[in-house]
Amino acid sequence: MGGCAFLFPGQGGQFVGQGREFMDRGPEMEDLFSLAEDIAGLDLKSIVLNGPAAELNRTENLQPAILTVSLAIAKIMVREGLNPSLACGHSLGEYGALCLAGVFSEKEALTLVTARAKIMQRAADQKPGAMAAVLNLSEKEVDGLCDLASSVGTVVTANYNTPVQTVVSGEAKAVSAVVRFAEKKNGRAVVLPVSGAFHSPLMNEAALEMTEILNEVDFRKPRFPVISNATGETESDPGRLKQLLGQQMTAPVLWTKTSATLGSLALDEMVECWPKLYVGTLVKKCLPQDKKIVIRAAA
Repeated sequence: MGGCAFLFPGQGGQFVGQGREFMDRGPEMEDLFSLAEDIAGLDLKSIVLNGPAAELNRTENLQPAILTVSLAIAKIMVREGLNPSLACGHSLGEYGALCLAGVFSEKEALTLVTARAKIMQRAADQKPGAMAAVLNLSEKEVDGLCDLASSVGTVVTANYNTPVQTVVSGEAKAVSAVVRFAEKKNGRAVVLPVSGAFHSPLMNEAALEMTEILNEVDFRKPRFPVISNATGETESDPGRLKQLLGQQMTAPVLWTKTSATLGSLALDEMVECWPKLYVGTLVKKCLPQDKKIVIRAAA
C-alpha cells in the first residue's frame, strides 16, 4: 500500500497543556478550540492549557478536548505537506480519523463527540462501574478470567491493546474479581481512574441513545480507508462505518487486530496526531520486532 497512516488517540494519553506547542503553528488549533467551545459550551481552551487535571479528566470535558487537539494537529500536518493514505483511532480517536477522512465535518464531529461525552458521563453516574488493565497475561487468559468472574457480576474484555495488555470493564465487584484472579496467575492488574464501565454492557442504553444521534448525520464516503475499532479492518462504506461506530460504545476495541492490519499494509510510516506517542506505543508492541517502520508522534 505504501504511504502514511495517521493515528488518533483516545482517552488515557491526556495531560494539561496538551497541544500548547502547536498553538503558534497556524490557525487550526485556535479555530477548532473556538468551534468546540461554541458547540460544547465549555471554556475548553483554558481547561486544556491550564487545567486543573481533575477538570480536564472529566469525561464530558476530556472527549471534546482530545478530539479538538488531535484533529488540529492532523490538519497542521496535512497543511505542512504530510498526507495520510489511511487513518485509525483508539475508541474516541475513531471520530478524529473519520473526520479527517471527510466522512463528516469538523462541526459534526465535535457535535457528535460532545454528545457522546455527555451520554457516557451520565451513564457512568447512573450505573457506576470500573475498568482495569491486565498485564502479562494473554488475551485468551484474560477472556477466561472474565468468564470466571461473571458469576460475581458483569465484566467483559473492553480493550485488546497489546498481546499482553488487555483492559476489562464492568461492575466494580466483578472487575475486582478479575484483578484477584490475574494476580493469582502471576499477572498484574491496574485499576484505571474512571467511574464508568466503558465498552461494556453497562453502556447498552447509552449506545442506543448515541446510535439515534449518529443516524441523524449523513456519513460520506471517506477519502481514504479508516480502520474500525469494532472490526480491526479497513472500512470504506459509509453505511457500515456508521453502523460500526454505533456499536463502538459497547464493543471491545480491537487494537491488536488494528495493529496487525496496519503492519500488513507496507506503510512507509505511522504518525500519531498527538504531541507524544500514546497509541503508537501500543502499535509498536503489537508488531514483530523485525518490522521496520517509523512510528512517531507529530512534530
